[in-house]
Amino acid sequence: MKSLTRAAGIVLSVVSVLIISGCGGSSSPRKPPPHLSTWTWVSGAKAIDQAGVYGTQGTTSASNMPGSRQFAVSWRDSSGHFWLFGGNGFDSTGAGTQGDLNDLWKFDGTNWTWVSGSDLINQPGVFGTKGVASPSNVPGARVYAISWIDKSNNLWLFGGAQTNDLWKFDGTNWTWVSGSNLTLQAGVYGTKGVASPANAPGERAASVSWIDSSGNLWLFGGIGSDSTGAQGGLNDLWKFDGTNWTWVSGSNVITQSGVYGTKGTSSPSNVPGTRYQAVSWIDKSGNLLLLAGTGRDSTGAQGNLNDLWKFDGTNWTWVSGSNVISQTGGYGTKGTPSSSNVPGARNSAVSWADNSGNLWLFGGFGNDSTGTLSLLNDLWKFDGTNWTWMGGSQVGNGIGSYGTLGTPSASNLPTSRVGAVSWIDASGNLWFFGGLGKDPTDANSSGNLNDLWRFTP
Repeated sequence: MKSLTRAAGIVLSVVSVLIISGCGGSSSPRKPPPHLSTWTWVSGAKAIDQAGVYGTQGTTSASNMPGSRQFAVSWRDSSGHFWLFGGNGFDSTGAGTQGDLNDLWKFDGTNWTWVSGSDLINQPGVFGTKGVASPSNVPGARVYAISWIDKSNNLWLFGGAQTNDLWKFDGTNWTWVSGSNLTLQAGVYGTKGVASPANAPGERAASVSWIDSSGNLWLFGGIGSDSTGAQGGLNDLWKFDGTNWTWVSGSNVITQSGVYGTKGTSSPSNVPGTRYQAVSWIDKSGNLLLLAGTGRDSTGAQGNLNDLWKFDGTNWTWVSGSNVISQTGGYGTKGTPSSSNVPGARNSAVSWADNSGNLWLFGGFGNDSTGTLSLLNDLWKFDGTNWTWMGGSQVGNGIGSYGTLGTPSASNLPTSRVGAVSWIDASGNLWFFGGLGKDPTDANSSGNLNDLWRFTP
C-alpha cells in the first residue's frame, strides 16, 4: 500500500478551515425558501486513526463502529443496506496496529453489524475449493479492490494490491469463484472479444468497475501485472458475465499513452491511457463515464489527469478535460454551470450519480485552483454538458466543518480526503465513509477517518 500511495504522489500540508454554503435564493416571503444541498455528519469520530468497535459478530449494536480506514470497498443491497469490506486502517486493538483488513460490515441506516472476517489486521485468505461456498471461506486482507452487486443480491469482490482472486458473498458464505490464491499473477488475456474459462485479469489495485443493464461487470485499468507479468499502469477493459472473463479493449501490456482523437467524437481507435485511482459513473443511457486518476496522457507523460471519457459499450469518446497531465481546476462561479469550468487533475475522489442523471464528484488528491497539489474537498456536478462547482473550497487541505452529529446544515462540510467509499440510497442521497484526510480537530495532522456522511443534493 505504501508504494502505491507514493506513486500517487500524496503530499499532506496545512491550510485554514473553509466552510461550504448552500445555493442562494430570493428572500421574498411570497416564494418558498430555496432548496439547500446539505451535508450531515451521521456517525463515526471527529478525529483520525480510530480503533474499530466490533462487538459480537452477527449482532447489531449502536456501539459498533468500523475502525478508521482508507481504500476499502462498498456495496448497497436491494434492501438499502450498506456493506463495507477491508481497506487499510485500524482493527479492534487500535493505534499502532494499522494494516490491511478483511472485515465485512453491514450498515442498516442506523447501526453497524460486523458480519464476517477478522477484527485483526493482515489476515490471510481461506480459499477452500474453487466454486464451493463454505462458512470457513473468507477473502484475505486487502486494499484497493473493486466490488459490485448482482441481480440476485450477491456481493462480488475482485483483486486489490497484488491479488486477482474473485469472490462472491451470498449473505452468509463466501465463494472463491476465479483467479488465483497466489499473489502477483500475470493476466491471461486470450483473444480480444472472446470469453474463455481460462481468461483472468492480472493482479491489480485501484481499478474502476461498473455494472451494465444485463448485470455484466466491466473492469478498467488499475496498477498491476500485464500479460507478461510486468508491473505498472494498465488500460485494459474487461467484461465478466458471471462465469467467464472477456478482454474487450485496451492493451495487454503496461504503460500505454492515451489516444484521444477529437473531443466529443467516438472512434474505435480512441482509448484512455493507463491509469489507476480514477473514478467512474453510469449515466441514464448505461454509458460508462471515466474521470481522472493517475496515469499517462496523450504524450506519454505520467501524472494526475482531469480527462472525462465515455464508453458506450463499443467505443470510447473523450468528453471533457485536458489530454495532458497536471491541469489546474477552473472553478468559475459557485453554483453556475459554464463550458470553461472543469475540475483540476486528481486521483482517489468520490463519485456518484443522482436520480436526475447528474454526475457528482467530491475531493481527492490533486491540483486546486492555484495549481497546488493537495487534499481536496471541492464538490462538483456534471450535467452531461457542463461542470458546476457546487461547494467546498477551491483551495486544498481544508479541514471542513462537522456541525452537530445527526443535524443537516448548509455550513457542514467533510474534511479534505482521498480513498473514501460511497453509495447512493433510494432517495438519491450520497453516503460516504472514511478515507485518508485532514484531522478535523488538528490542522497540522492527517490520518485515516471513520466518519460517515450523508449528502442531500
